[in-house]
Amino acid sequence: MTSENTGAPPLPLRGLKVVEFTHMVMGPTCGMVLADLGAEVIKVEPIDGDRTRTLLGAGAGFFPLFNRNKKSIQLDLHRPEGAAVARRLALSADVVAENFKPGTFAKYGLDYAALSQGNPRLIYASLKGFLPGPYDHRTALDEVVQMMGGLAYMTGRPGDPLRAGSSVNDIMGGMFGAIAILGALIQRGISGRGMEVRSALFENNVFLVGQHMLQYAITGRPAAPMPARISPWAIYDVFTVKDGEQIFLAAVSDAQWITFCDTLGFDDLKADPALKLNNDRVRARPALLPELTRRLRSFGAAELARRFEAAGLPFAPIMKPEQLLDDPHLAATGGLADITLTDGEHAGQTVKTTLFPFTLDGARPGVRLNPPRRGEHTREVLQAIGLDEREIDALIEARTVA
Repeated sequence: MTSENTGAPPLPLRGLKVVEFTHMVMGPTCGMVLADLGAEVIKVEPIDGDRTRTLLGAGAGFFPLFNRNKKSIQLDLHRPEGAAVARRLALSADVVAENFKPGTFAKYGLDYAALSQGNPRLIYASLKGFLPGPYDHRTALDEVVQMMGGLAYMTGRPGDPLRAGSSVNDIMGGMFGAIAILGALIQRGISGRGMEVRSALFENNVFLVGQHMLQYAITGRPAAPMPARISPWAIYDVFTVKDGEQIFLAAVSDAQWITFCDTLGFDDLKADPALKLNNDRVRARPALLPELTRRLRSFGAAELARRFEAAGLPFAPIMKPEQLLDDPHLAATGGLADITLTDGEHAGQTVKTTLFPFTLDGARPGVRLNPPRRGEHTREVLQAIGLDEREIDALIEARTVA
């Protein structure tokens, strides 16, 4: 019976064991991809727990979003006994992922060179700020690479660089790491050997702005920041309409321009030969946009949305993230799932979280395990690698594990 009949998504990575030594967003995102696809992902936390568990403000959602479907063990790598347990755990895995500073894990015998000697089939993912090179000693953050990688320049107004409104490089860097791991798994199935794969924030950011780099390489004209760009389409903007509401409206072809005018009753604009072709309308934008803004003030945002949806024209209400928790499309398509929080004053509270934007055999990969409590699976994980109760008790008593 297919998952389309049962309603449960397939778990293509079921049976794969992943050990992740990760923190913040990039590394946990990589592990979450594998976990959502069915892998057993064991999160190794420091003895006092992952610091993102207690972040405030914009960081409050980090741990519960990026650490679902995982098991947790707390381990003190600074102690020889803790490092030995970590090596034993890592050698039992198919995949090891880490996102600490270069050279950190070599101190514990947890680098790829050391582990691959004991397990040649191991796939080892290093998730860093930079790929090896002149910058790899620097401390990288999403905001750092957005500034140095041209993304903040493109997002802000001229002279006012502005980071994107999400951890885009952390999240995508983790996803690219997972893509590399999946490729390495296929290759291991062919050759029988593992490999080290790497993903990095800066290189991810450069990939994101690659279209603007190519624009310059091809045309010789630097890309302008998005608020000041020369748009390839005349109608592709946020308009302030009746009662001060805002809505994004677009018409990106000559056929859509005709539909746009018909939908809004702008027969005079449709008949104007100077506005017939897209490039003519782009050149006319300095006069056309103010005129459209004036005319659109007589329409409410909801009325424009109804008209554009009926006509098949591109449009979008201007939504805030919190409003998406009640979005009817996400509710109907299963784009949100319940998780139970495990930390702080909100522990035990059930909230909605976002799922990956794809289906497998007609179903969305969902939440099988809530974000783990600190060290929730320590005994289970240690038993699985052969430690007996006496050994585990001794490690717990010595605060080597928790």
